[in-house]
Amino acid sequence: MNPSDYTLTTSNTQRLLQPEVEMKFAHFLINQAVDAAFCLGANAQFLYVNDATCLMTEYSREELLSMTLDDLDVDFSLHNWSDIRLQNSLTFKSRYRTKGGRIFLVEISITYVKDQDMEFGCAFVREKTDEIVELSLQKWTDGFKGARDYLQQEISELKAKEIELEASLSLLRSTLESTAIGIVVVNFEGDILSLNQKFLDMWQIPESLMLSKKCPQCKAFFEKQLKDPQAFSRLVWEVSSQSDFESYDILELNDGRVFAHCSKPHWLGGKIIGRVWSIWDITDSKRTEEALRTNEARFRTLAETTDASTFLIQGTRLCYVNRAVEQLTGYTKQELLTGFDLRRLIKSKKRRHGRNQAEAANFEYQEMNILTKNGTERWLACAVVMLDGVLDFGGKPVEMIASIDITDYKHAEINLNQALEKAKQLSELRASFLSMVCHQFRTPLNIVSFSNSLLKEEVDKRTQKKIQPLLDHIQIATEELSQMLDNILFFSKAESAKLNFDPKPLELVQFCHDIVAQMQMNVNQKQIKFISQENSSIACIDKKLLEPILKNLLDNAIKYSPGNLVVDLQLSWNKEKVIFQVQDRGIGISLMDQQRLFEPFFRGSNIDHIPGTGLGLSILKTLVDLHQGQVSVESEVDVGSTFTVMLPIMKS
Repeated sequence: MNPSDYTLTTSNTQRLLQPEVEMKFAHFLINQAVDAAFCLGANAQFLYVNDATCLMTEYSREELLSMTLDDLDVDFSLHNWSDIRLQNSLTFKSRYRTKGGRIFLVEISITYVKDQDMEFGCAFVREKTDEIVELSLQKWTDGFKGARDYLQQEISELKAKEIELEASLSLLRSTLESTAIGIVVVNFEGDILSLNQKFLDMWQIPESLMLSKKCPQCKAFFEKQLKDPQAFSRLVWEVSSQSDFESYDILELNDGRVFAHCSKPHWLGGKIIGRVWSIWDITDSKRTEEALRTNEARFRTLAETTDASTFLIQGTRLCYVNRAVEQLTGYTKQELLTGFDLRRLIKSKKRRHGRNQAEAANFEYQEMNILTKNGTERWLACAVVMLDGVLDFGGKPVEMIASIDITDYKHAEINLNQALEKAKQLSELRASFLSMVCHQFRTPLNIVSFSNSLLKEEVDKRTQKKIQPLLDHIQIATEELSQMLDNILFFSKAESAKLNFDPKPLELVQFCHDIVAQMQMNVNQKQIKFISQENSSIACIDKKLLEPILKNLLDNAIKYSPGNLVVDLQLSWNKEKVIFQVQDRGIGISLMDQQRLFEPFFRGSNIDHIPGTGLGLSILKTLVDLHQGQVSVESEVDVGSTFTVMLPIMKS
């Protein structure tokens, strides 16, 4: 379709009118049309409008040519203009708005044409007022029904809001009645408009009393309870100002109670109609405050007279130091309490455990290293405790440090540790030397023992009686020497802490039976009697440490008991420890010898010719110490000895 289709002609072969006349004639005809007609350009801009369009919209032609269709069409954004352009020609309905604001229904027939790469929309519009009337009537009917439904909904909502408001008022009343603060509302005439039960209880007001400024008995009742009788009148009855100020005061009663009072304006409808008076009992807090002041005075008196350096630290700043701190650090009190950086003073802290520290949950023992003003390092032993509410420091917890100077002790400790380290090195060196010596002696000793065995086999009958005793002596001597080397090697390991403590569950009764059986095989003449309070007992004990302990005790009991006297091994226990007792009826040990009994290589003064190295009990003591146990002895010369070993029961 092109513009030539709209040219006015009377025949296909002959044009009767000139182009200029023809355009005038077309313009006349389009403006005489009843329906509105207009032409749209890009962005729905009006390019041409006829007189019917101006009449329908109430706009002038000049006004319309400066507008777009969006300015008239109420439903412009609801139409899919892309689809309308694709269909080239379409008829649809929409709503237009006149210049006066009237909205009416129209039917639009629009056709899109192209000329020289430009697209135009040519539209004819007809008003559909009759449909609007029908639509309006239907809308009115629907509106009436909707209004009725709306009113019913509004009534339901109002009832729901009324119930909700009643619930809120009930909640407010219960809140006011359950609060710990007394509340009273007073108007500017001095009448009490409202109050809660707490107010009545705090003042102990009788039911017969009329609460009003106009009642002399009411005024006398309140003034009688106060130390300052005029306070109540000044704060409550005589408040006539309508300003919005807030006030806070303290009321002291004759019975010793103290009330805090807060007054605020009572607003209603944007106007102040009185005052709301809130009171609460601060008697306990006042007493606490007084006690805090007393404690603070006592603390300062004590802190200023003690030789211990006392610091109070709040967060990262010092809030108090005594004179001893000034003498210790070289800083003045003013320097320490005015923006002082604690990191300049305290170099390090180390927590230590005290014996009674568990009894005080908030107490802690620390060692502190400080740097004085002249650059000297000092060590302090500190008792640290958190003071929360004990002293008045703005309601914030404060750390109190009471300390004494232990610099000399720390230097002595360092020297002692160095000496202990040297002693440890010497002990390890001695253990290494003993281990080397034992190994060096072991080879020739084995050769002697082996050679002695060969000689025994080669001895003939003629010389057997003479040589056999000598060979037996050699065999006994080599065995004793071998045992001595074993003891020395074991002692060196125990002393240099090369024996590890490794407790595991052990059936003690059966273990003792096995030890007794082994010892009994070597000494047929002596009897070992084992006594146990139970038939079975399992405890966590290091077997490799317990075995040499019991063998050593039984071996000594057998060795130093003459004849066929019985040796007793007794086993007992409780919840915390296992107890082993070995009792003999031998030569005994003197009181003087008992003092050195567990020293290495020490032997009693009454052993005579009985062989031994003096290492057995020293090794035993070391093994018991490794097990964190205890060993004790009770002995009387020529009567016998009882050794008791107590070992703690470890957790598996």
